[in-house]
Amino acid sequence: MKRELMDILCCPVCKGDLLLSATEESGGEVLEGTLRCAACRVDYPISEGIPNLLPQTACED
Repeated sequence: MKRELMDILCCPVCKGDLLLSATEESGGEVLEGTLRCAACRVDYPISEGIPNLLPQTACED
């Protein structure tokens, strides 16, 4: 995920701002880390450079 995407990304649940916490970067791209919504306190993982912005479900089967 390119750092420049932070300008346009928002929380898919509440549309709040996301805070980036990168644990691994390469060539200006975030490979591993977390996007955290400050408003609703939901974490979205970044794995292999791909952010998973699917809203978390309350109950999973």
